[in-house]
Amino acid sequence: MANTPYTDNHGGTDIAPPPANTKVIWRTFLILCGITAVEFIIAFTMTAGHFRVAIFVGMTLIKAFYIVAEFMHLKHEVKSLIWAIMLPIIFIVWLLIALMYEGGSIFQLR
Repeated sequence: MANTPYTDNHGGTDIAPPPANTKVIWRTFLILCGITAVEFIIAFTMTAGHFRVAIFVGMTLIKAFYIVAEFMHLKHEVKSLIWAIMLPIIFIVWLLIALMYEGGSIFQLR
């Protein structure tokens, strides 16, 4: 325990904890704010359609990945853990899209 930089004041010395790393937090905030601003611009300027929905889904996935990577510290993990989390999510999303597509086609057959 002699190598720890903190003390509980039993040793007689006070060492201040290191300052918080707010630069990373502000950078993350600005990136997410920028993506959200682009989403708002697209929402109010483009007409409704499949392309606009695809852009929104893509930007939402980018924001979700960035939030998970930064705040849940997933980008600092080993690559095998990242793939072990991402592959099932990709397959579940694919399954949901396939089920919605097939569920919509049943009305065309009737």
